[in-house]
Amino acid sequence: MNKLASSKYWWIYLIIALVFINLLASQFHNRWDLTKEKRYTLGEPTKELLRNLDDNINVDVFLKGNLKAGIKKLSKSTEELLSEFKEYSNGKIHFRFFDPLTDLDDSAKKALVDSLNRMGIQPMTQVAQSKRGEEQTERFVLPGAIVKYKDRIFPINLLKGVNNPDENTFYNNAESLLEYKFANAIDKVTEKKTPAIGYVLGNGEPLDFSVYNLIEGLRKNYNFGILRLDSVETIPTQFNAIVIVKPTTRFSELEKLKLDQYVMHGGNIIMMVDYLHAEMDSLQLDRETLAYDRGLNLDDLLFKFGVRINEDLVQDMQCATINFVTGMVGDKPQMQALPWPYFPLLSGSSTNPISKNLDPVYAKFTNSLDTVQAKGIHKSVLLQTSANGRIVSTPAIVSIQSVKMANDPKAFDRPNIPAAVLLEGKFNSLYSNRISSGMRDTMDNIYKQPFLSSGNLVSKIIVCASAGIVMNDVSQRGPLPMGYNKDINYTFANQEFLQNCLDYVTGLSGILEARSKDFTLRMLDPKKVEDNRTFWQFMNVVLPLVLVIIAGFIFQWIRKRKYGA
Repeated sequence: MNKLASSKYWWIYLIIALVFINLLASQFHNRWDLTKEKRYTLGEPTKELLRNLDDNINVDVFLKGNLKAGIKKLSKSTEELLSEFKEYSNGKIHFRFFDPLTDLDDSAKKALVDSLNRMGIQPMTQVAQSKRGEEQTERFVLPGAIVKYKDRIFPINLLKGVNNPDENTFYNNAESLLEYKFANAIDKVTEKKTPAIGYVLGNGEPLDFSVYNLIEGLRKNYNFGILRLDSVETIPTQFNAIVIVKPTTRFSELEKLKLDQYVMHGGNIIMMVDYLHAEMDSLQLDRETLAYDRGLNLDDLLFKFGVRINEDLVQDMQCATINFVTGMVGDKPQMQALPWPYFPLLSGSSTNPISKNLDPVYAKFTNSLDTVQAKGIHKSVLLQTSANGRIVSTPAIVSIQSVKMANDPKAFDRPNIPAAVLLEGKFNSLYSNRISSGMRDTMDNIYKQPFLSSGNLVSKIIVCASAGIVMNDVSQRGPLPMGYNKDINYTFANQEFLQNCLDYVTGLSGILEARSKDFTLRMLDPKKVEDNRTFWQFMNVVLPLVLVIIAGFIFQWIRKRKYGA
């Protein structure tokens, strides 16, 4: 009788067991990432950041509504990522998905879109998916999010700076950057101590509208200061990094010593250098100009650090298009957009987080770089030309006639010419056997920064052989965005590259490593799909039905045996 009663109420035991399992799952849960590249596994720096949150973070994501396939998948991946963030933050991450343009009239929509555009979230237009028989309509999609923490906000453009070879790869690359973009935003809004950045002057570096975007970005996001290298006794180690942009006059040995010792004491440098004097202003006046050495006297210092900037100019078939005067119609100049190989569109590294999956970077009159032996220094190429580059040796005459060969692959036979390099490690001083004892005593006793013949801390140096990467053009209305080409109305990824460089040399959290993630896009082979169409249709449609029917027969058979008379 007891046996019969217990078998009669088996479903009660099943419900109790399920409730117990769910209670355990709510307290102790885990997930297994079976992908080869661990695409669903958060990096340790991200986990550490989320575990240490001291207050709630609110995230508003604008990817909601009737979206096309690529952006819809990006929305789903964003939701899954934020759910994972919520788990590791013990519920401190709160998020919602909504369309802020819903129920707004045209004027309100325009005002909101303009406001988000100024924050860096640029709208995209897509044809709305319509029901059968309905007319197709265009709508704005805002591929962005706002991260809020106390009184701070940080905007995220989910598509900005993403490499764009084709639509499938584009959205896949955007997904691979989701962890970095959201973790970086959270890191920025919760930052307790803002890094200090020094902008170096004293050797002809610009401080005008041509570096407006650079200076404003540094002032907005960092403790910013002007550092006059020709006036200070030593470079204060309170600066987490210093930035040197387009010096035009010779560095003295004393100034190089200051840079040398700043690095020995753990300082970081981002150096944007044009070794040759080549300017578009001269070219537009005379149709050709001579590129000549500026004589900066930095060769030996950079060589000691592990890099050499060559006195040449790089050309690339993958280049910017700019407008040239090709003739006159009456008294008016006739303009034509032509490829200008001296303005290469540089590609990022496939491994380094600074430039991985980055849209092309717009450079101007770039020199080539070589890495040289430097003990204990790790070197990484950050930017390089395409597979169709070439080098013009000095003395070089830069001529408008270069546009004629821009489409000739035979002339561009040198692939992947380095244009930006990262050096990191404990550097050795250029002046270890060259400094006088008097200068040593002065540095030890008066400057209070003792001379070091080798670095006592790991330092990072980024050398770019084109200052134009971080400079901006100026129109009659004022400064244009960094990386913006007015002739094609497109902004390249210069700003993202610079920001990644700054994050790398100043960041202590390691969040930038999340940019190294690979999201392998495993495409189906169209030929195999067509050849095996019937088999896979059977596996996906018929087989599940057959299994359900078989399971039903087995269940009925067991039930009859157990309860049959």
